[in-house]
Amino acid sequence: MTHIHYDYSLVFGSVIVALLACYFSISLEQVLFRDSRPKYEKLILISSGALLGIAIWGMHFVGMLASEMPSDYSFDYSLTLVSYLIAFLASTFALWLTSRFTMPLMRLVLGAVLMGLGISGMHYVGMIGMKVPGYTIVYHPLILICSVLIAIGGSGLTFLLAFRNKHIRKHRAVIRFLIALTLTLTIVVMHYTGMAAIYFLPESVKPLLPEVGFNHPLKLFTIFFITCLVLTVALCVALLERRLEERNRQLKKVSRELANLSVQDNLTKLPNRLFLAEYAHFLFTDHRYHQDQIAFLYIDLDRFKAVNDVFGHHVGDQLLIQLANRLHRLLDEQSKLLRIGGDEFLMVLERATPEQVAQVANQILELIQDSFLIAGKEINVSASIGIAMYPEHGNNLQDLLINADAAMLTSKYQGRNTYSVFYYSADQSEAKSQTKLINDLYKAVEDQQFVLFYQPKFKAMDHSVLGVEALIRWIHPTLGLLTPNMFIRGAEKTGLIIRMGYWALEEACKQIKLWEKTHPHFLPISVNLSAIQFEHKHLFSTLDDLLKKYHVDPNDLMIEITESTAMHHIDNSISTLELLRQMGIKLAIDDFGTGHSSFLYLKNLPVDELKIDKEFIHDLAPESKEEMILESIIQLATKLGLTVTAEGIETPLQAEILTRLGCQQLQGYLLGLPVNVTRLEAAEYSVG
Repeated sequence: MTHIHYDYSLVFGSVIVALLACYFSISLEQVLFRDSRPKYEKLILISSGALLGIAIWGMHFVGMLASEMPSDYSFDYSLTLVSYLIAFLASTFALWLTSRFTMPLMRLVLGAVLMGLGISGMHYVGMIGMKVPGYTIVYHPLILICSVLIAIGGSGLTFLLAFRNKHIRKHRAVIRFLIALTLTLTIVVMHYTGMAAIYFLPESVKPLLPEVGFNHPLKLFTIFFITCLVLTVALCVALLERRLEERNRQLKKVSRELANLSVQDNLTKLPNRLFLAEYAHFLFTDHRYHQDQIAFLYIDLDRFKAVNDVFGHHVGDQLLIQLANRLHRLLDEQSKLLRIGGDEFLMVLERATPEQVAQVANQILELIQDSFLIAGKEINVSASIGIAMYPEHGNNLQDLLINADAAMLTSKYQGRNTYSVFYYSADQSEAKSQTKLINDLYKAVEDQQFVLFYQPKFKAMDHSVLGVEALIRWIHPTLGLLTPNMFIRGAEKTGLIIRMGYWALEEACKQIKLWEKTHPHFLPISVNLSAIQFEHKHLFSTLDDLLKKYHVDPNDLMIEITESTAMHHIDNSISTLELLRQMGIKLAIDDFGTGHSSFLYLKNLPVDELKIDKEFIHDLAPESKEEMILESIIQLATKLGLTVTAEGIETPLQAEILTRLGCQQLQGYLLGLPVNVTRLEAAEYSVG
């Protein structure tokens, strides 16, 4: 038997060739493939695979030139070409695998096996194509298996390093070199391990050691067929993986579209008011960490009703669509455009300076002034814009919208087609937006444009439902669903709060009657009374009439008054609460801790429940001042025989701390949002 000897200068050269080729191929894949347009991805992938295949293939034959054979040798060109095709397919598969977005364990293992078999297949098919006259090439089985395992292990390590470091920015060239070095060592070690397994046995000598000979045509065909089969499977897996990823992307896209339907305007496809509420919550939370200004631009078209009356509503709809498309050009990553009413839009600019806001407002006016061509008609409109800045002009969404609307009305009064920034002097007399809402409020009371939403209260220990709180909402004809913060103040100023409060009490009694048998766990229903209504002379007679009219148990109704209301005239409040308790109605003090209550009076108030204001909950954390204050309040209230309810629970940590402190009931967005009757009944809550 004859062993192989090497020219070590050429051996070193083969290593350098492999290292440079691997580094170049990895760099080409990372630089070109990721930054290319989708239509060029396949071309660049194939080109990169071809280059890396040539490199691996070239290293193999440089290594062969370094080998000293026992006699002259030649190559079968067809098998040599096949060996390159194997290297090309294996390289292309390797580059494709490392460019994927995810690398599950099974995909990593499968890729390592297929790539290792591809490198091994390239080497051994190339060796099959080598003809040494008078000698038979014999392989030691154990060394041969080791070479294949080396190829598989090295491929897996290379894939893992390439995938985990593909997004790293620092020391990118060093990381590429290390990945290329890993792949190079894999190829080189596999090659020379495979060469170490070779023995050249004269054809006249019978082999004495266990070996694998490839001189038989059937064996040659078997190796070739298995290698091709393995690589074909690898390509099929890659194609199937690509198709599955595409389908997953399509499914995710459809899911996102379905989720967006509820927060999207049907006509313009812009976000609507429901989206605004959630968006503003996260926006204001993020602001705490950045301390930047946020601009709210309230955009209202001038004389849009005239467009509908003269040209028709279909033209008006198209005008709104084209307007939305125009304004969309001004958006970037830190701005949003929403449709919040019929012809009213809202643009939100994050981290904006007054100069930037003024520039954007002028751009909006210029875009709107350009003529709209709709159905062969040239439509000309203008707009009035009101601007409110967070936190300067308000620290919540309702105040900002009201103030931006007031500034927009100022633009109307100044002749339209301009913008105005909100200023507090107008608000001190009376905000113009409030005037508009108050005018609408009279009609709303007449037409009963209100609806009750219900927010569940939960038992702290097991989160079972222990009743609900009724919260009034105004279904405004143009502004949509309005929360109490936007109209209660105006209702109190005009006295309309009396009629609204009695309407809410009657609706609650109706609902109690319906839920007595079907949903008793939603009882009692809590109804908030304003200070004006709490002191109204017809309160007791009205409540008595409602209880008799709907035949409801007074214990199923709870009246909530704020702490400041109870403390306003403490003696009268105690008297009123005593009479309500005699009627069998449950009583609660709301927003406890925000007013000027005295613990001395608390023991005299005939109430059943104490609701801790959410301001104490907002920054609640372990061992904080808020925790110490809450612990004192809860312990005192519990000893006085009161049920303690915490409002504004938004995080599991807040719920855990309050439960540990002994709070009996929890209420907040974490556990249940305010919803209408249909959604409340459809929700699956545990029943206490």
